[in-house]
Amino acid sequence: MTEITDRDLLQRIEAYLDAVPRSAAEPEAVGKFTLFRPLGPWPYYARPRLGLTQPIERDDVDRLRERQRALKLPENIEWVLEMTPSLAAAARESGLDVREHPLLTLVGRGARIDPPDGVEIRLVDADTPDLNRAHAVAHVAFSVPGTAVGPAGTKERDERAVATKPEVETFMRERHRTGLSISYAAFDETGPIAVGTHQPVGDITEIVGVATLPSARRRGIAAALTSALVADALPRGITALLLSADSADVARIYERSGFTRIGTCGAAE
Repeated sequence: MTEITDRDLLQRIEAYLDAVPRSAAEPEAVGKFTLFRPLGPWPYYARPRLGLTQPIERDDVDRLRERQRALKLPENIEWVLEMTPSLAAAARESGLDVREHPLLTLVGRGARIDPPDGVEIRLVDADTPDLNRAHAVAHVAFSVPGTAVGPAGTKERDERAVATKPEVETFMRERHRTGLSISYAAFDETGPIAVGTHQPVGDITEIVGVATLPSARRRGIAAALTSALVADALPRGITALLLSADSADVARIYERSGFTRIGTCGAAE
């Protein structure tokens, strides 16, 4: 059997990252980039064209940003640094803010991590009444980045859920119904307090949007939720899972579930 190298896996990840937005966006070639024009209620980004071998220069980024502005889309780019190393400098020269995030992967089974007492992790599907409240957890959590405990909690979650636009709810429920997005949430007596999603395409899936209300942090809930997402993915024929962590501190949460770092995700905006 041929040994799978990190480079082989990164190439598979590149193909996955090019494929996954296409379920909700129309791809448009813009020079050395693929720009994903949204078909749903939220915007997407641009990525280096799949299979690109030429270096990216500032003029390439400038041209992309001009097209994004013409379409009234955010001037965002996402990529894997190891696969397109020239892009970071070109994006900075174009005036974009470049951030780097650990890219982690799990091949095979991860460690099983149970939630703390009083917390239950359940599938959130298209028919779940608490769908809006579950996904509202992510909005609250990402407005307070990091892993520190904070005051934001169930009140903010419920306010955000009530403010969910009908077209966003319809879009989310349809993605769950068709299996494009598979979400789990951690519940206590107040309702959902953490949420996470994976998005399978072929035999790869990415875990995204793992978030815990600031008031419920530092209890091992995110690690248990990640473990549940992994357990869901494997019976679906998934052979590799990936995720990008916001920081090294957040990456350590995923490493407890068996993930290891394989590279770096770049994000420019």
